Amino acid sequence: VQLQAFGGGLVQPGGPLRLSCAASGSIFSIHARGWYRQAPGKQRELVAVITSGGSTHYVDSVKGRFTISRDNAKNTVTLQMNSLKPEDTAVYYCNALTTTAQAIWGQGTEVTVSS
Repeated sequence: VQLQAFGGGLVQPGGPLRLSCAASGSIFSIHARGWYRQAPGKQRELVAVITSGGSTHYVDSVKGRFTISRDNAKNTVTLQMNSLKPEDTAVYYCNALTTTAQAIWGQGTEVTVSS
């Protein structure tokens, strides 16, 4: 499985931004897909995940602001981020977890929230 992330950039506080992650390869082996982020000087943290069954989970700090969704026809997962805050500034990584518990990572995409 290969993952390619799109989106990211500079946005003002309160603004929206959308990240997308396209998967290719052995798509059938993917159990869950998600987004992680790593801010400078901090550990990488899970932001949101969506399972093959459609269940979603969010870290508390983004609940009500971020929405993760998947388009199975396009093998794409999207993270819609609204009401962005400076503390959301980080490098965001898309992730896939296979049915054999293998973690696949895409390249990071930088999100900067600043006026």
